[in-house]
Amino acid sequence: MTTSARKLFVTTALPYANGNFHIGHIMEYIQADIWVRYQRMQGHAVNFVGADDTHGAPIMIAAEKAGKTPQQFVADIAAGRKQYLDGFHISFDNWHSTDAPENHELARQIYRDLRDRADGGLIEVRTIEQFFDPEKNMFLPDRYIKGECPKCHAKDQYGDNCEVCGTVYAPTDLINPFSALSGAKPELKNSEHFFFKLSDPRCVEFLENWTQDGKLQPEVANKIKEWFTVRTNPDGTTSEGLGDWDISRDAPYFGIEIPDAPGKYFYVWLDAPVGYLASLKNLLEKRGESYDAYMADPAMEQYHFIGKDIVTFHTLFWPAMLHFSGRKTPNNVFVHGFLTVNNGEKMSKSRGTGLDPLKYLSLNMNAEWLRYYLAAKLSARNEDIDFNAEDFMLRVNSDLIGKYVNIASRAAGFLTKRFDGKLTDQFGTTGAALLAEVRGASDAIAQMYETREYSKATREIMLLADKVNAYVDQNKPWDLAKDAANNEALHQVCSVLVNAFATLTRYLAPVLPGLAQAVQGFVGVNMQQWNAAGDVQAIQPYQHLMQRVTPEQLEALFEPPAQAEQAPAATETVAANSHPGGEELAPTITIDDFTKIDLRIALIVNCEPVEGSTKLLRLTLDVGEGRTRNVFSGIASAYKPEDLVGKHTVMVANLAPRKMKFGVSEGMVLAASHGDEKANPGIYVLNPWPGATPGMRVR
Repeated sequence: MTTSARKLFVTTALPYANGNFHIGHIMEYIQADIWVRYQRMQGHAVNFVGADDTHGAPIMIAAEKAGKTPQQFVADIAAGRKQYLDGFHISFDNWHSTDAPENHELARQIYRDLRDRADGGLIEVRTIEQFFDPEKNMFLPDRYIKGECPKCHAKDQYGDNCEVCGTVYAPTDLINPFSALSGAKPELKNSEHFFFKLSDPRCVEFLENWTQDGKLQPEVANKIKEWFTVRTNPDGTTSEGLGDWDISRDAPYFGIEIPDAPGKYFYVWLDAPVGYLASLKNLLEKRGESYDAYMADPAMEQYHFIGKDIVTFHTLFWPAMLHFSGRKTPNNVFVHGFLTVNNGEKMSKSRGTGLDPLKYLSLNMNAEWLRYYLAAKLSARNEDIDFNAEDFMLRVNSDLIGKYVNIASRAAGFLTKRFDGKLTDQFGTTGAALLAEVRGASDAIAQMYETREYSKATREIMLLADKVNAYVDQNKPWDLAKDAANNEALHQVCSVLVNAFATLTRYLAPVLPGLAQAVQGFVGVNMQQWNAAGDVQAIQPYQHLMQRVTPEQLEALFEPPAQAEQAPAATETVAANSHPGGEELAPTITIDDFTKIDLRIALIVNCEPVEGSTKLLRLTLDVGEGRTRNVFSGIASAYKPEDLVGKHTVMVANLAPRKMKFGVSEGMVLAASHGDEKANPGIYVLNPWPGATPGMRVR
């Protein structure tokens, strides 16, 4: 396939910065990375960028719990990304953050462009009623409100839908709602919110055309059609066409403040996709290139790889934001399905069915085994794929080792020992025909990569490998090597095999970049260019290229987290033993992990209630430092302040100070409680035996 050079801007969905990468992230990055590497092999100029999605209430709340600022929290998460990306050979040109200056600038400008359109702005301000947590002093997102389902009366359900009966409802429909953050009863308050008017006829007409003009996979385009028509919701109500999109949140909120609206912030899903542009801008400016000129180039193509769970944001909100702010819309949004394990089972770390990417690498499992296996499963369709351990081992050992790598190992030794590593260009009639067939598949395989039909590409490559191995069996180089009179035939056969192997490697290079680099050193020809011409002239001594997968590695990969042994009491059931105190034991840690936590004996010098809180007590603690510490503890339901004064307890002394509404907390007092606090109420502050004094370390 020969084409003129293209300018491609490629992204993957931005991971939320509240945790490590999981295997679903890695699958998406590998899918995109294969396509990007293929495009680079074709000589196209690709900018492949990613970023952490850093804003929103969940990040703000998680940071508060960790005793960090949101900026510190997301920076710590970002610091762990490189080991995953490098480990699985993901070739991003830039990894950035949605809290970066470029994203603040671009998000605000896009908003202004939507608001200030000459033909009538698409931003509208409305007053809405929503729940407010009086203890946390913040409006609550739906997922932070819990209560009783209004339909099936299941307890402890979220504010947007019931996980028991599936009913969808408004948070105000919940019976006995409470804040998931503080437990307080929420209050209904009015607030001004900003809406992007997707229901505007201009938006509807544009999106109906944009989503149905061939950019999207047919199954995705057909699903999106439903959003433009009257439909019945799960709760029996009907929705007509596109609704307007609430793009604002109230302070306190970790995000980007809306221009000319103090205390109002962009909803995270408005600024998150702008992060694609911000990461690109950051990359280009670091190179000294113009972002504006790049985006204005009509030849530039823009592509997004995403999962099916975020289709709405990327095929309705995002293109509408771009188009009506005067910017280029994506050429395509490529949607993939979910990854399941062992015949469709959902991932579960506790059951040992999770596939932890870092654990995979720590077991010295080759990253390119996984790249190949996923490629052999992925197609251009929005379909779920399954990781089956037995199938994984079979495909890797059979395809990559048995069919592909063995081609080189069968020929290299003879060439090195008999012919000083030099190859002949006289291939014989049969050998020349085989090489012509292998090399002639280039355009067809290239088209499969272009259209993301990776499973078809790997299948075609392995069919070619089968034909090369059939040629080996027909010519039997091991028999030819027994008689020096056969040297010319042996030389021809082994030269054909190495040249065929080099071509197959080039076809596999987008999937197996590390192995392709090793083969390039072995055969001395370019593996980074799709249509590299010329035969292999000589080889270096053969080094083994890939090991087989072992059953032991797969057993270790899916082994459930180790749990501490415990002797069951005669009166307890096995089920109770597996969840002592009402919750599963945490994963095993090492002594090095434990020693990072500095536990000290503390004397409670003073204790008093906290004004404005029903849960907290303010403790003044002496930890033997020559000063006292201020610590807030949620134990007011269990203790009167006067009962604690003069008592000793245990505290975490090296916990980062945490700024709270009521002041700064300088540590954490240890207390025990049952996992199900509603059924088994009670909080028990730890109290050491007599003789312990302030400052003693708990070891």
